[in-house]
Amino acid sequence: MSAFHRRIRWANDTKRQSNNWRDIHANDRGQGRWLVRGQQRWLNFASNDYLGLAAHPSVISAFSGAVEKYGAGSGGSTLITGHHTLHANLQSQLAEMTHCEDVLLFGSGFSANQGVLTSLMQQDDLIVQDKLNHASLIDGGLSSAAHNVRFQHNQIDSARRQLARAANTKLLVTESVFSMDGDQAPLAELAHLCAEQKALFMVDDAHGLGVIGEQGAGASSIIAPHKIDVYMATFGKAVGVGGAMVGCDRDVADYLRQFCRHYIYTTAMPPAQAAAISAALTCMATEPEHWQNLHHNIQLFKSLAVDSGIDLLPSDSAIQPVLIGASEKVIRISEQLRQSGIACGAIRSPTVKQGQERLRFTLSACHEETDIRQCVSAIASTLEQYA
Repeated sequence: MSAFHRRIRWANDTKRQSNNWRDIHANDRGQGRWLVRGQQRWLNFASNDYLGLAAHPSVISAFSGAVEKYGAGSGGSTLITGHHTLHANLQSQLAEMTHCEDVLLFGSGFSANQGVLTSLMQQDDLIVQDKLNHASLIDGGLSSAAHNVRFQHNQIDSARRQLARAANTKLLVTESVFSMDGDQAPLAELAHLCAEQKALFMVDDAHGLGVIGEQGAGASSIIAPHKIDVYMATFGKAVGVGGAMVGCDRDVADYLRQFCRHYIYTTAMPPAQAAAISAALTCMATEPEHWQNLHHNIQLFKSLAVDSGIDLLPSDSAIQPVLIGASEKVIRISEQLRQSGIACGAIRSPTVKQGQERLRFTLSACHEETDIRQCVSAIASTLEQYA
């Protein structure tokens, strides 16, 4: 066996022994009310399909109709042949919705975050990130030439101290809703701090768009227009499709089109995908019942959890975590919940710090009241066995 394969096998064995090994399962349905795998199904409290739009008839119709008319793929990169009128229409729709002067489309949020941070920030610049930011933001910052520091989670004074460092250009980056804790950043205070410190402000709204703000309009509806210098949001969560956007002023957008390698050197998303995203955004704007149902379900879940003595992390979003604190224990509890018909996320290191392992329950507009009552009852009875 080569030294390379010995190293790989050692890493794999170490991962298994630490109870942090991740298995991949092929599902027949992973979004919506039910998680389906062959003849098995569970109530789905593990998906990010917050508004239930992944299977909305209008979204499916837009996707399938555009495939029939324009084909399955875009045929090339955005700067060559891949940019379609459906992409342009979606960009205009997003710019109006998010109050951004210009919008670029990306294949994923990871690619968008990496592309923005590596192309905009240069040597002698400073990137200041919340300590709990997503891996795509942390890795993007580390991949850039800029100096990177992190501030204590949601702590304005800590962010101020880090921004006090000398640099040519300063950029503060936060998520709007944190993917593993479900809590929200103090966006208005951070925007004010950035203005005070003459720093740029970037917000990752992946778990916020469709959930927070005015009728789910996201972070840009919480902060006055143009207070966010770089706005990133994904379309695979509440929007129910896939891909991502970056919104900014026209000068920054033009710069990204010329220098962002993640944007330039990749095939554009299929036109049909853009049509489906556009249809989902229209549903969000014209059918407020999805957002209303989601928030009713969030409040019901939290209320029932309190009544059942379940300690949730502080969150008013669709992400409702229960801290467990050990990898082996969180695996056992999640498996027992599956036996009770409930699917949830078993979140372990390195996604969260050791000792911070948790069950991650995500609410959807698709859930019915009986689903939520069954879920909370199963959580309470299972946790009681491990008390």
